[in-house]
Parts: sequence; C-alpha cells; structure tokens
Amino acid sequence: MSQNSNDLRVRRTQKLLREALIALIEERHFDAITVGEIAERAMVSRAAFYRYYQDKYDLVEKIFEEMVLTVVRDIDPLRRTMINRFDTQSSVDPWGELFGPALEGQRAPEPWVKMFEHFAHYERLYCALLGKRGSSWFVTKMRAYLAESLSERLQALAYALGSQQIAESRVFADGFVPALIAAQLVDAITWWLEQGRPYTSGQIATYCLRLMCSTLREVSLWE
Repeated sequence: MSQNSNDLRVRRTQKLLREALIALIEERHFDAITVGEIAERAMVSRAAFYRYYQDKYDLVEKIFEEMVLTVVRDIDPLRRTMINRFDTQSSVDPWGELFGPALEGQRAPEPWVKMFEHFAHYERLYCALLGKRGSSWFVTKMRAYLAESLSERLQALAYALGSQQIAESRVFADGFVPALIAAQLVDAITWWLEQGRPYTSGQIATYCLRLMCSTLREVSLWE
C-alpha cells in the first residue's frame, strides 16, 4: 500500500471515530460512552481505535490540541514580528501600548479567527462536550490547556518587552491571569455555540481578542 493510500485510510478512520463520538454524545452523557460503542458506531474494530487513541478522553484531547498547536504555530511568527517592530526603549509603558491597538478597532489576526472557525466546524462536538450532556472533565482540561499555553507566551512576551515586573508579578506567577483569560475564552465559545453562532468567526474572534487585550493592559496597573 502506498504512503498516500495509508495516510488516506488513517484520516478516514479517525474521521469516522470522531463522527461516531459526536453522534453518541448527542444521544447521552459523555461519561456513559465506551470505546467499544464508539468503534461499533464508526464500524471499525476496537484494535483500530487503540491504534490511534489511548481512550475516549485521548480522542477528544487530540481534536482540541491539534487545533491549539496549529493556532500557536501560525500566531507565534506574528508575535515575534510585533515585538521586533515595537521600540521598547522609547516607550514608558510598552506592555500597555502594545495592547492598545486591539482596543481601537483592530481586527483579530487570521490564525485567531481560524481557531473560532475550528469550533464552528466541530460545532456538534463542542456543543455536546461543553453542554449539559458533556463532561466537566473536558471543560477543566480545555481551560487548563489554554491557560498553560497563554502563561508561557505572555511571560515570554513581558520579558521581551522589558516588562520584568509584569512577567514576575504574582498574578502571572501563580497563573491567575492566564486562568482568568482561559475561562473567559471557554465561556465565550460555549455561549457562542449555544446561541447558534450569532456572530461570525471573525466577529467573535475580534471581541474575544479585545477582551483579552483589555485584561492584559489592565494588569500593568495592578500592584
């Protein structure tokens, strides 16, 4: 079998398993679903399931983590460009000034919009997992994963801008600010999906970015 054929088979199997999980969650609570039921609904063997995932939790995590890694990969170069263009030597408050433009009508960058497009694409999955039939495990996992990713990058950003006081402040060191922003994001995503996506991916991405930037700019004023 050629490499392309093998890759196509793998993607098809993973797609079937994801679709089977979504269908089952819509029928009953996530915690009650077994690997055997997912495999049966996808019409693949249990061995095929375990070839790609450790358990049902791993299946869900992989879907979410693949999206986050893609967004981070695409947005990190933009972050570095933004830092390189910013003159920290002539700025009294580089941290505050950096986040100012986002509060003045600037649209969210494309990678940020793509994150919300991902949630729209997997709307049934996230509605099921974040909704009443979902699992508190996933909400906790989603918040923790986003908070960890934000914490690493925000502290690195603060140091790059010469804002050592912010980088080493208690609210960053103990994870309060990243956890707060992560919770806001998860709640915003949940509301957006439950309301039938009343805003486009671009609009909700911009609103969430402005909310995040507003919080981060405010942090520089905290004792």
